[in-house]
Amino acid sequence: MRQIIFHEETKTFHLYNEKISYILCVLENGHLGQLYFGKRLHDKADFSYLVEKCGRPMTSYIYEWDRTFSLEHIRQEYPVYGTTDYRHPAIELLQENGSRISEFQYESYEIIAGKPKLSGLPATYTESEEEAQTLRIFLKDALTGAKLVLLYTIFDEYSAIARSAYIENAGEKNLHVLNMMSLSLDLPDKDYEWMQLSGAWSRERYIKNRTLEQGITAIDSMRGNSSHEHNPFLALKRHNTDENAGEAIGISLVYSGNFRMQAEVDTHDVTRITAGINPEGFDWKLEPGESFQTPEAVLVYSENGLNGMSQTFQKLYAKRLARGYWRDKARPILNNNWEATYFDFTEDRLVEIARKAKECGVELFVLDDGWFGARRNDRAGLGDWVANEELLPNGIKGLSERIEALGLKFGLWFEPEMVNKDSDLYRAHPDWILQTPGRNTSHGRYQYVLDFARKEVVDHIYGMMAKLLSESKISYIKWDMNRSITECYSSKLPSDRQGEVFHRYILGVYDLYERLTNEFPEVLFESCASGGGRFDPGMLYYAPQGWTSDDSDAIERLKIQYGTSMCYPLSSMGSHVSVVPNHQVFRNTPLHTRANVAYFGTFGYELDLNKLTEEEIKEVKEQITFMKEYREVLQFGTFYRLKSPFEGNETVWMVTNEDRTLAIVGYYRVLNGVNQPYSRVRLQGLNPDMVYENVWNHTENYGDELMNYGLITSDVTAGEVPGNMTPCTDFESRIYMLKGKKVQEGR
Repeated sequence: MRQIIFHEETKTFHLYNEKISYILCVLENGHLGQLYFGKRLHDKADFSYLVEKCGRPMTSYIYEWDRTFSLEHIRQEYPVYGTTDYRHPAIELLQENGSRISEFQYESYEIIAGKPKLSGLPATYTESEEEAQTLRIFLKDALTGAKLVLLYTIFDEYSAIARSAYIENAGEKNLHVLNMMSLSLDLPDKDYEWMQLSGAWSRERYIKNRTLEQGITAIDSMRGNSSHEHNPFLALKRHNTDENAGEAIGISLVYSGNFRMQAEVDTHDVTRITAGINPEGFDWKLEPGESFQTPEAVLVYSENGLNGMSQTFQKLYAKRLARGYWRDKARPILNNNWEATYFDFTEDRLVEIARKAKECGVELFVLDDGWFGARRNDRAGLGDWVANEELLPNGIKGLSERIEALGLKFGLWFEPEMVNKDSDLYRAHPDWILQTPGRNTSHGRYQYVLDFARKEVVDHIYGMMAKLLSESKISYIKWDMNRSITECYSSKLPSDRQGEVFHRYILGVYDLYERLTNEFPEVLFESCASGGGRFDPGMLYYAPQGWTSDDSDAIERLKIQYGTSMCYPLSSMGSHVSVVPNHQVFRNTPLHTRANVAYFGTFGYELDLNKLTEEEIKEVKEQITFMKEYREVLQFGTFYRLKSPFEGNETVWMVTNEDRTLAIVGYYRVLNGVNQPYSRVRLQGLNPDMVYENVWNHTENYGDELMNYGLITSDVTAGEVPGNMTPCTDFESRIYMLKGKKVQEGR
């Protein structure tokens, strides 16, 4: 049950479902006021008491006769700068006379069933009109003629609201959009802890917390991609909120380019949250009749702690952001050749690796970088998406047919947005890269960024990729992107549109994805950007899974995957078992621990299985058998974080199936200890009245026991080893399988 109600007399909008309410109103000056976002409230006609206002010294006021009405001290829905509000605005327009003052006043509204698409942009969606309602609020700046539309979608099943904004220049003079946020939200207090997901290459999405204080707290990217450094996600949690209880607000931006997410706390402790395209360097020209649509931001409220917030994002994004043939399908277990061979391979060597993978139960073999053009190292070949016949005499077509003849599907790596100067593409079109006239052109990994703001460039890359996909038996594409943008300038755009290049580039990436996924709907796309450099909701719309990080070390992955789960579903996380010593941190971890971490994702192998011992091959076969049996719940079940790798030596998480008859618990201990205390962990999400058999030790416990006393994990600690248990070491782990029996009667 979900409703959007407009109370005409008080000009108040109330969006609500069974879990949340969002309330806004038209203020007396025609602007929109923000009244409430949080747990569901009873509807009523008049919430005007929530418009708090008063006179304060050094305040500027709208009306001469009213020394209480100042936008500086009123919570607003989509604020502008300079008309008595001195805080950061949601929108800023540069006009031909040099003014940046806007005055968007309410005109009308409409409520529609379902959710409209955003042209050229990824966004959440509905499959039937009954799933959601959308509110459009129409505002106008009378002086410039600019028309602003604010969009709000409230879902029936999710405690989430999707927001975006649209502007049209309906005037007679040019306008420049310098700042246009997807979301602005004024909260009545500052009593929150801010949580962000930050890091760098190979340690992406670490959880960072700080207490909000007066001033500005922000994360952003100016790299042209959402970045390894900061993910376009933030959470605000009350100080008593933990994983399972307390209030949390999550905000996620469905965008893959430059972004900014910010909390501005004024000196009266009101918190303004803004999220959208980074205004730094952004300048979008609107000639009369032209329009601009912001990316979508998704706003989530939870009263059930961070797990409750995350589960909303995970379910919404898995079912109503990811799309297509693979959305609901268990993902194939793959073997990628990159860490097995790097650039040193032949066709026969690849087939040899694939043959062993098939013997072990692998379903998909992936050929990574190095198969095209003059690509024998990372200095050449990018842009020439034609097979190197010295390595692959039968081309991709012939290799893919040989792989399929083994009973495997075949996958292929591309980096379509990049070019090396040592390539036929660059020699033919040196002007096709992003470069600033008269300035040095920087490289990253000896490569340059193609100007995807130009349609002819995107068309050319599309033609090469579509030709290969049409001619060969390709079931999977790994789409990589290995450097950020520098010297951002497009030779085809005039000087007054150079501020559009970053966004136009991302629109070009989205366009190429859209065309390829439409033409080849059964190909599984996996996004990658040197691992997790563009692991964001925008990519998830086109590629239902992403390479979570180039760091495949199991212990490092505990933090990476734990942090990633704050917003993203397990089905989106590329997670593989790789060789030891690990190629990123040179650590040796047990084979079972590498698998026990990788199970909670898409699962695969990043090594040459021919190099394993017979005992290890036996273990790999058992791992693959296990994953095939349980991957539906591991990828699409309800996920709970239980113990954080950021807070101690143990990490614990679990997943349950829909009817709670199966729970799979992952327990991980980084370093061994001597004579340790007893250890247990309280589980979540079980049926309290159901009896669960612990398959590992055949004990039986009711769900309420496991959730209130906990699952005993002491048997993983070091010391006296009973029976035939394997002695523990550093980097130890165990999977606990809990299978529910019929609910007991007459308790």
